[in-house]
Amino acid sequence: MTPFATQHVIEITYLVAAVLFILALKWLSAPATARRGVWAGELGMALAVAGTLLHHGIVEYKWVVIALVIGSIIGVPLGFVHMTAVPQRTALSHAFGAFCVTLVGTAEFYLRAPNVPHFMMAVLSLEVILGALTFTGSLMAAGKLQEVLPQRPITYKGQNFVNLSLLGISILVAIYLVLHPGQKQLFPVIVGIPLIFGVMMIVPIGGADMPTVISLLNSYAGLSAAAMGFVLDSKLLIIAGALDGSSGFILSVIMSKAMNRSFSNVLFGAFGQVQTSAAAAQEARTVRSATAEEAATILAAANAVVIVPGYGMAVAQAQHKVRELFDALTKRGVDVKFGIHAVAGRMPGHMNVLLAEADIPYDRLLDMDAVNPEFPQTDVALVIGANDVTNPAAKTDQASPIYGMPILEVDKARTVMVIKRSLNPGFAGIDNPLYYLDKTLMLFGDARAFVGDIVRELAGGGH
Repeated sequence: MTPFATQHVIEITYLVAAVLFILALKWLSAPATARRGVWAGELGMALAVAGTLLHHGIVEYKWVVIALVIGSIIGVPLGFVHMTAVPQRTALSHAFGAFCVTLVGTAEFYLRAPNVPHFMMAVLSLEVILGALTFTGSLMAAGKLQEVLPQRPITYKGQNFVNLSLLGISILVAIYLVLHPGQKQLFPVIVGIPLIFGVMMIVPIGGADMPTVISLLNSYAGLSAAAMGFVLDSKLLIIAGALDGSSGFILSVIMSKAMNRSFSNVLFGAFGQVQTSAAAAQEARTVRSATAEEAATILAAANAVVIVPGYGMAVAQAQHKVRELFDALTKRGVDVKFGIHAVAGRMPGHMNVLLAEADIPYDRLLDMDAVNPEFPQTDVALVIGANDVTNPAAKTDQASPIYGMPILEVDKARTVMVIKRSLNPGFAGIDNPLYYLDKTLMLFGDARAFVGDIVRELAGGGH
């Protein structure tokens, strides 16, 4: 094939890949078409890689094959993770992508310097700064999600000033390099400082904000990839990076809105410090608890049940037992729906993914706006491991850190049952008044085991 013909094949391949990337985002926006979106994205990426391998600029394929083998050795095991580990797995993907962008940007600078046009130097600096801070920031996020790093915010006086100063220095050095690209000795500064900033940026952020942080890091990774597309003159990379960056940003906006929080509060608010009043409140009030047999009796007598899943369900890997409970209640003629909060779990859509894995019908999954009007007519609201997203303090306590956050209004149901290991506060670090209501029954224990016990009680035929 002549170089001219090969170039045409590459361009057509890239065009098809770009269309598939756009369709993938479109289809991923709804549970019913999400699987199709995943396949479209994978096919698009396969075509993008294939088109790149046809490029005439590749002198020797030996290093490409070596990189492919090493990447496969690392990547294949990372694909076999529990659904509960998908958030930290996603954060690692962001880290790897951002590290790649940083390495490519660094190589391109030293190959081109000092003859780097001003615009190209500006784009290259943006690529490296975003890539470096996303790399370390994503590693920190993965560590917090995996609980190898502290879940609670780590803060000190003047922290925000220090962090913003670090970022400001790297930006100023980048501007100087745009004007004087020959000053190669300064380039390590715009790599090293963002690496430090990425760590410092995530340290003061608590586990409750990880969904927003992940989507924001996704946006940074996409924007850095788009910048790399300008540096490498790759239209497909620009398109893919822009799609990734814009969708991640939009998702971050949705997450912040779902918590009634601003970006600045998420990034600099140290949200999630344990409130000292929580322990005192627990001592002053008592709760009503129930056994699996009692819970099964109440559920069997209900006409309408709304199940509200949270991170506790994910940790216990209880989604398949929840499906069994759904089937058991449905066979008894109970109308069962699921109430999903946008930030339930540890990443956007976490609960939807888990329930879809258990083959829960898509039309039974209702978002917050759709399910909240249902609660006053609901006989039983069964909360499985959700905490902050069901906390009535968000509506009633102006002093609460989550005041104003839209919640799932489970407290309006006739009876509330909460499966939880203990009364310990959630990631927001505050007590939940829901547990102390007269209508609430606490079902203490592991979510998977307790739901399994309820299913066995229902199957026993005694209810």
